[in-house]
Amino acid sequence: MMLNEVYNKVEKYVIETFSKNNDENGIKHLLRTAYWIKILEPRADESLLISAVAHDIERGFRDKSYNKITNNSKGFMSDEHLTYHQNEGARIMGEYLKEINADKKLINRVKSLVSKHEIGGNKNQNLLKDADSISFFENNVDHFIKKQIGNTSKEKVIDKFNWMFNRISSNRAKNIAKPFYEEAIRKVNNLKE
Repeated sequence: MMLNEVYNKVEKYVIETFSKNNDENGIKHLLRTAYWIKILEPRADESLLISAVAHDIERGFRDKSYNKITNNSKGFMSDEHLTYHQNEGARIMGEYLKEINADKKLINRVKSLVSKHEIGGNKNQNLLKDADSISFFENNVDHFIKKQIGNTSKEKVIDKFNWMFNRISSNRAKNIAKPFYEEAIRKVNNLKE
């Protein structure tokens, strides 16, 4: 199977998965994460692009009773949530890539990248984490302000925004994300109690 063919199948799978949940914002975030990978690393290989477009696939399968965020004092940054989100996403993508007969080396690389997209690790895991943060600020802020403040609290959303910005590894990515981040904090702070 040709590499671009694998990416195209994964992108279609991701879009279909998130469309079932009417999560257009999730689709945009994932597509833009792949876009930011290309901006930060123009020579990115297909495993990075696949990981970018699919890194949050676990959210597309998340049960409505999921409570690893709301039932934890660390909220969105709880170890339980981050570990589950990364590992379950890696598992789902690994299974899907096997179904479409992707190369075993590609499958292992994608699983490795997705399994560390929140916390980083090596150069490429950090690159994925950075692209995820930029896309988060570009696309997910209004969702967090409109929906997550009511589900958790204003403080937990601000903590999430600070964490998403401070986890960025590269200066270039931080400079790209900074105006989005500052606008996000301004929007939350301007909310009436």
